[in-house]
Amino acid sequence: MDDERQADRAALQELKARYFRFLDTKQWASWRALFTDDMVFFNDEAAIPTSTEPMTSGGDDFVEIISSILANAVTVHQGHMPELRFVDERNATGVWAMFDWVDSSGSDGGSSMQGFGHYHEQYRKGDDGQWRIAELRLTRLRVDSSPPTGAVTNVAPWTRSVSAG
Repeated sequence: MDDERQADRAALQELKARYFRFLDTKQWASWRALFTDDMVFFNDEAAIPTSTEPMTSGGDDFVEIISSILANAVTVHQGHMPELRFVDERNATGVWAMFDWVDSSGSDGGSSMQGFGHYHEQYRKGDDGQWRIAELRLTRLRVDSSPPTGAVTNVAPWTRSVSAG
C-alpha cells in the first residue's frame, strides 16, 4: 500500500472517529461538516442492508433529524474493525461494527437502548482534499431496550457533591 493510500485510510478512520465524538457531544455544526451535501441515510431493520428508500437525503436534513431525535438524550457510540475499500482516488466504501447506547428523557418518560450492528458507508473525497460520508446505512443485529437510567451528561462522578448522612 503506497503512502497516499495509507494517508487516505487514516483519514477515513479519523473521519469516523470524529463522527462518533461530534455526535455524542452534540457538536452539530462540526458533525454536519463530515457529510456531503447530497448524502443519503438508510435505517435498515435487517442485519443486511436492504432498504431502497432513504430515510432522508441531504446533509442538512440528516443533521436536523438526528439532532432533534437526540435533543434530550445521552449517547455513546463506538465503531470497531473498519473494513475499508478504495473504489478509486476519490471514492471509498466502509463497514464498521458498531455499538450505541441511547438514554433519553422526555414527556413520555423516555427510554434507554443499547444497539449492536454495522454502519455501511460510502465516502467521497472533495475538491478540498477532505473525505466525507456520502451514504450511511445503519443495520442492527440486536437492540436491548430498558427504562431510562437518568444519566446526566458532562458530569464526572468525582465532581458530584455527596451529602453526609
